[in-house]
Amino acid sequence: MKFFVDTANLDQIREAHAMGVLDGVTTNPSLMARENIRGEEACRRHYVEICRIVQGDVSAEVIATDFEGMVREGESLAALDPHIVVKLPCTAEGIRAVRYFADRGIRTNCTLVFSVGQALLAAKAGATYVSPFVGRLDDISEDGVELVAHIVRVYRAYGFKTQVLAASIRHTRHIIQCLDAGADVATCPLAAIKGLLKHPLTESGLAQFLADHARVNG
Repeated sequence: MKFFVDTANLDQIREAHAMGVLDGVTTNPSLMARENIRGEEACRRHYVEICRIVQGDVSAEVIATDFEGMVREGESLAALDPHIVVKLPCTAEGIRAVRYFADRGIRTNCTLVFSVGQALLAAKAGATYVSPFVGRLDDISEDGVELVAHIVRVYRAYGFKTQVLAASIRHTRHIIQCLDAGADVATCPLAAIKGLLKHPLTESGLAQFLADHARVNG
């Protein structure tokens, strides 16, 4: 499984990169606003800064909801850096844009996916990634991880090359569950990734080793 960090915060991206576990980054307008990145030119400059850190895919989301606007924005974003993946909503216009970009060799991430039917259409259109939202489904008492597993089964059965990018990951357990479900990628906050390191036996074992070293060595 690849790890993407779901953030626009450069310090968090640098920290994940320094840990040696960073495979990519996903962003969206909400994450940009959280970092006070406002305006089209400021966003474009910020994407370039992210790409200077990351040696993997960086999903950059279009704002337009019409086909022509998605194409215009997507082509502009893709031209910023070879690492950019154009992020498009799973709507009729978005699926049409996915096909447009696939025919031109531009990679895409079809986002806001909440059903296996949506994931099927995205794959048939040629999406590079499809992003089912695990946490948001859990929020309405549906099973987000089961959707990830269902999409994985369908893609494997029919030979689709689209990668399943589990999104809206809320905590470390979600990561493990999506790993078990066969997701190709998990995109999540850095805190959820760092949570994989935590185990009380590791902490108590290290404390014991240090105490024994201090006792023997004075």
